[in-house]
Amino acid sequence: MSILEKTYNPQEMEPAVTQQWLDSDAFKPRKGAKEHYSITLPPPNVTGSLHMGHAFSGTIQDMLVRWQRMQGKEVLWQLGLDHAGIATQMVVERQLDAQGIHRRDLGRDAFIEKVWQWKAESGGIILDQMKHLGFSIDWSRERFTMDEGASAAVQDVFVRLFEEGLIYRGKRLVNWDPILETAVSDLEVVHEEEEGHFWHI
Repeated sequence: MSILEKTYNPQEMEPAVTQQWLDSDAFKPRKGAKEHYSITLPPPNVTGSLHMGHAFSGTIQDMLVRWQRMQGKEVLWQLGLDHAGIATQMVVERQLDAQGIHRRDLGRDAFIEKVWQWKAESGGIILDQMKHLGFSIDWSRERFTMDEGASAAVQDVFVRLFEEGLIYRGKRLVNWDPILETAVSDLEVVHEEEEGHFWHI
């Protein structure tokens, strides 16, 4: 007979339980159910690790999918990770900068390889964190926004929207980042008022 410890020790109990869940394939959709239910996990960016917001929204989604499974439905909670383009590039460039290397010193292919290495490292941390949180995701269906299938789907939709006239080329003011040498969205810009001059020519 085992004695229940006075204080709960998660490091002692949770890894074994998590592994038991993963080994059982309990989170894969049950085939043959009459009703289906699915949620796509808003993919976290591979720019670091999860934060409280991820844990909060993931917990709500987890409750929903577990409840639907208990109702006998075929449930899929689709896992994904997002490449986060410019944000990920900045993380990798900062790492290189700390070593005294500029991305141009590496060349395009070597820099892209560094980005993929960072994706593997950061993405692995994020997936481990989700497993430690006990998310009941179907781990066999992991997707990444730069996977061939996902990229092809985005390209297909972009072309279709262009053909429908919903995407067009026009003259607009853009926020240009002289360090990254690319346009950035308004969300990534901090506007500050400065005293200056308005030149009339």
